[in-house]
Amino acid sequence: MNHLALDEAARAILRKNDQGGYTLPTYGLYPYQWNWDSAFAAWGFAQFDIDRAWLELTTLFSGQWPNGMLPHILFHKPDPRYFPGQDVWDTDGKGPIASSGISQPPVAATFARMIYDKDPQEGRAHIAALFPKLVAWHRWFMSWRNSDGMIFITHPWEGGRDNAPDWDSAMQAIDPVGVDAYTRRDTAHVDASMRPTKEDYDRYIWLVQRARSLGWDDAKVAQDQPFKVADPLMTFVLLRANRDLAALADALGEDRRELDRWTAELTTGAQGLRNDAGVFDGYNLNLGHHAGTVSNASFLCWFGLVESPKMLAELQEAFADSRYPVPSQKVGSGSFNAKRYWRGPTWAIVNMLIGLGLADMGHTAEADELRARTAKMMSEHGFAEYYDPLTGAPAGGASFTWTAAVWLAWASPSAGGV
Repeated sequence: MNHLALDEAARAILRKNDQGGYTLPTYGLYPYQWNWDSAFAAWGFAQFDIDRAWLELTTLFSGQWPNGMLPHILFHKPDPRYFPGQDVWDTDGKGPIASSGISQPPVAATFARMIYDKDPQEGRAHIAALFPKLVAWHRWFMSWRNSDGMIFITHPWEGGRDNAPDWDSAMQAIDPVGVDAYTRRDTAHVDASMRPTKEDYDRYIWLVQRARSLGWDDAKVAQDQPFKVADPLMTFVLLRANRDLAALADALGEDRRELDRWTAELTTGAQGLRNDAGVFDGYNLNLGHHAGTVSNASFLCWFGLVESPKMLAELQEAFADSRYPVPSQKVGSGSFNAKRYWRGPTWAIVNMLIGLGLADMGHTAEADELRARTAKMMSEHGFAEYYDPLTGAPAGGASFTWTAAVWLAWASPSAGGV
């Protein structure tokens, strides 16, 4: 299939998954609006329908809590096909829409800036309305997920990389006693070998039940937090998002000083994510040690405008070791599994963020190679949720919104590598 036909196929996926104001990641497996999925969807829509792109972000922020937190799932309408649903989260009254009680990587400001830059005149009113909401969300992260300039997560789902090896030591320290009986729905849609294990899920639900029992009160949840891991993806994404939000502040004539303070703090704090090998790595704040992994999140340093010769060397290894980089866990490591979610598969969304960062930092050859290999992977194997890095075999959900969006906005020859 040529790239123009793939462009149309990708647009068709976004239209198919469109619910009129928000976009499903894919039918069946994910029947609600997911936070960072929605931001990627907006950037995809912006390639052919900029009004629909702004509507996506507006709908997403309609679920923001008064404390500034933007939930990772908005339950716009009940769907019994999904677990855990709104009854398990039980956040009634915390926000204007039934939702989960945790957030997700704050990519929205970065994509909002990109959409605004495509048509500043059309976008000015939209970005003016979103700007204070974005600032409030970033302020929530800096207030409740900040440890010396490193952004940590309190649940694996919050970081978006559910079963990444970065979380293993923190997960192993949890004894999921008292977890309510539950029936998973994800494995009815996807082969269980491609999903987190039951042992993972027991701990995921235990953490939800703990926070729910504390009324989703930030201060109470933070006290003696059993899962507290500083995350390179979260840190670099927020670092980049703060810079993009500061640029939008300039465009709107708003005060950017608070945003610049946050950027300075995170730029310094990100150095604490370097492990003894010089790799940016998850850091267990409760136990005081790094995970000792090389994940695809490690390569997001450039997205945060943080240089690293060590990571360039690791990237060349990833190019050599996998036909379709960047694997979510280093090929050949003890944790590598080519098909199990965030323990090996390649994710086009992370590749795009890595590629954008490489280009911004002047690593043009590496950015071009990553884009070309990602495009080949999608053109040969479709728009899957994620892929086997060794063979390119599609895995997880099919007809996936954010993968189609990445094709339209970055991987397709029509996108020009933007």
